Amino acid sequence: MDGNGRHSWEVTAPLWLWGSNASWHFLTVPEETSDEIADLAEGRAGGFGSVRVEVTCGDTTWLTSLFPSKEQAAYILPMKAAVRRAEGLAAGDPATVRITAVHL
Repeated sequence: MDGNGRHSWEVTAPLWLWGSNASWHFLTVPEETSDEIADLAEGRAGGFGSVRVEVTCGDTTWLTSLFPSKEQAAYILPMKAAVRRAEGLAAGDPATVRITAVHL
């Protein structure tokens, strides 16, 4: 938990591209962390099983959602173009993010 009593996790994983036009970049939340988040979100997830989170990557913080992925067997985090530009990240690069649950 963070200093405000919210659940937080720090993870590092490579960015990957999704889709035929390869414009969507994601980070896969490691399985163990995904399992913890799923347990906390049980009965409280939003549409499509999404979980509202605040994410910090480097000097950039934003609100977004994690989405469950059957293919990845974990949650996936969309990484906005503005964040990737600000932090100098591209597909294949490892990104370290702090994920903080909102409303869990």
